[in-house]
Amino acid sequence: MAITAAQVKKLREKTGAGMMDCKKALAENGGDEAKAMEWLRTKGLADAGKKSGRVAAEGAVISYIHPGAKVGVLLEVNCQTDFVARGDDFQTFAKDVAMQIAAAQPGYVRREEVLESVVEKERQLFKAEVIESGKPEKIADKIVEGKLNKWFSEICLMEQAWVKEPKMTIEQLRAEVVHKTGENVQVRRFSRFILGEGLEKKEENLAEEIAKMQAAKGS
Repeated sequence: MAITAAQVKKLREKTGAGMMDCKKALAENGGDEAKAMEWLRTKGLADAGKKSGRVAAEGAVISYIHPGAKVGVLLEVNCQTDFVARGDDFQTFAKDVAMQIAAAQPGYVRREEVLESVVEKERQLFKAEVIESGKPEKIADKIVEGKLNKWFSEICLMEQAWVKEPKMTIEQLRAEVVHKTGENVQVRRFSRFILGEGLEKKEENLAEEIAKMQAAKGS
């Protein structure tokens, strides 16, 4: 099937991939745009894997304040050069990730950061839940691993479904920006702030201390 320049242009505008990559993606998938986009996405993941060993010491610290000023995020994203850090692709990615953190409330960047003791505690809770439901012991472990993976996809930023496009994960989004920029782009760390978080507990503790003091005086 002959691929037209118009098809290539349209795919390039949608994905940001190079012209030759777009042409090849369409040719490999019989001109089907949706399949070509998925092909490019897969290629981006492969390219991202090859570039992941490169040192990424440049980048930016991005701040995002959610409308209403009740939630804020500070995020560090790294790349290899200052040139890429100042580019639209990198900046857009960083802002999208900051908004993701504000909306989806991840606790970690990636699963490797979760303490093994925490993972083991969740594993045991899931196993007890599965056994309690009456599932056979021999398939319990497989079900537990599935539940653990789902749990990781909820608490780990890179495994979360992107709020703007739930069919993509943040890791797939990162792979796309790696493909576009040609550099190793990494989300390093973040902090999420919620207005008043923790103050209620402190006030409750203070009230308890005052009550204890008053009780001690009365006795």
